[in-house]
Amino acid sequence: MDRQRISRIAHTRHPVAAPLDDDSVRQLLEHALPRGDERVLDLGCGGGEWLLRALARWPRLRAEGVDISPESLAHAHAAAVRQGVTGRLVLHQEDATDFRSPHPFDLVLSVGAAHAFGGLLPTLAAARRHLAPGGRVLVGDGFWERTPSGEAVAVLGDFAGLPATLDRVTADGWTPVHGHLSTRRELDDYEWSWTGSLASWALDRPAGPERAEALAAADAHRREWLRGYRDSWGFVSLVLRRTDG
Repeated sequence: MDRQRISRIAHTRHPVAAPLDDDSVRQLLEHALPRGDERVLDLGCGGGEWLLRALARWPRLRAEGVDISPESLAHAHAAAVRQGVTGRLVLHQEDATDFRSPHPFDLVLSVGAAHAFGGLLPTLAAARRHLAPGGRVLVGDGFWERTPSGEAVAVLGDFAGLPATLDRVTADGWTPVHGHLSTRRELDDYEWSWTGSLASWALDRPAGPERAEALAAADAHRREWLRGYRDSWGFVSLVLRRTDG
């Protein structure tokens, strides 16, 4: 099983691929879309959950999503058909780092996908290329709440603390106009859902390589979370505007 398929199964009961509950997602979108008629781009959209929620909430919105996974984009398209929003949604199968558009966007979002760009600041650089004057960026990424163990860094990568993360963002020319720190409940609910969805899928399958591989992946992820990064890792979501306008 490839990583993209494992991720799709693991997000069955938590389609937003980040430690955010429904109310947090709603509030972030409301701050990011003050008019309700914006053109929106999601870089690394996965199954398109952020775009689908925005399109359902604001009937004048137009949206585009970019992702490298055909399976995720097929899921997004099927959901858009069910919701009747295909006329306002365009999906692009390509690497988000290579994507180019003939028009700018009022909101560029990329939540939980900074690894695809090589970190938070490269993600913001990619967003800047697509942003219309006066537009907003909605970005979400991890940070260290306290000094991590070597195991935690090996699993998740090298993040900064929250103050240093915000310092880097502002020094890069951005001003936060809204933000959300994922709560302990959001963080734990996300991990339980990830591991539980994957394990349940495996247990419903007959004995075989896929069942064993999915169970092993769920078990490994659970150990890494509980023994590695649970007590040190946090997640921040920011709505940003260019300081220079």
